[in-house]
Formats: sequence, structure tokens, C-alpha cells
Amino acid sequence: MRKNSLYGRKDFLSQVRVPILLASKRSSGRPVVVSLWYLHEGNFLYCATQRSARIVSYLQQDHRCAFEIAADQPPYCGIRGQARASIDEQLGVPVLEKLLVRYTGDTENDLAKTLLAKSETEVAIRLEPTRIYSWDFSERMKDVQPAPMVQKICP
Repeated sequence: MRKNSLYGRKDFLSQVRVPILLASKRSSGRPVVVSLWYLHEGNFLYCATQRSARIVSYLQQDHRCAFEIAADQPPYCGIRGQARASIDEQLGVPVLEKLLVRYTGDTENDLAKTLLAKSETEVAIRLEPTRIYSWDFSERMKDVQPAPMVQKICP
């Protein structure tokens, strides 16, 4: 398996439906982490967001970033790494539509309609991984049962 590519990780990336944690630097140099939906195509990861989102300006100032995609139930596994980010104004709507289908099932639900209503200012974030690390605690956690679902309490 090539260490610095997504080769061999496509099953994980296509099956796990959790957001990517994307780390960047603010213009002050302080770190920031955002949570975005992601799409894996080829050797790239794509996200979509509004052109006015601060993460867009941070990545335009410094294309270096880090990311993590990790299962949120035992047994824990995932990938993390570093990437070069680029902003693509043309791919914003197509990536958003694919993300909506991936995470919500279609583009006809209320959330999808709300997001698509302002899609003219949507941009795509393309991540080209430069270093990738993966982990899988399945063997060491084989006797650990996932915690029962509890009522979700959002901050």
C-alpha cells in the first residue's frame, strides 16, 4: 500500500459517513479545525462550502492543512494526514449535490433544498493528500461492544 495516497483506503472512505475534520491556520497563525462533509474521488477528497466561509480564506492564504476521518463507534479506525488544499469555484455545485446525496440520501429534503438555494456562491475544497496514516483498533477492541445509543445532546 502506498503510504501517501488514498489507494487501498477507498472502501473505508466510501462506507464511513462521518464528517472530515479539516485543520488549517488562521491569518494570525493560530490553528482552526472545521467539520465538513467529504467526498472521495480518485486520489482526492472534496468538500463544499460557501465562498465566504473563513476556512476558504485561510486555505487560500496557506494551502497546507491536515485532516482526520475516523469512525465514531468502536472498534475505532480511521485515516489522518496532511494535504494541499485548493479552492475550485466551478466544482462547488456539483460537489455539493454529490455530498447531499451521500449524506442525506437525495437532493429533495429540506436541508438539501436550503443549501441548494444558495449554491451560486458554493465552492469546492479539493484536498490532495501529501501524507496519510491509518489506524485500526479492531483486533485490540474485538471484545468491546459499542455503547448503546443515548439521547443526543448538542451544545
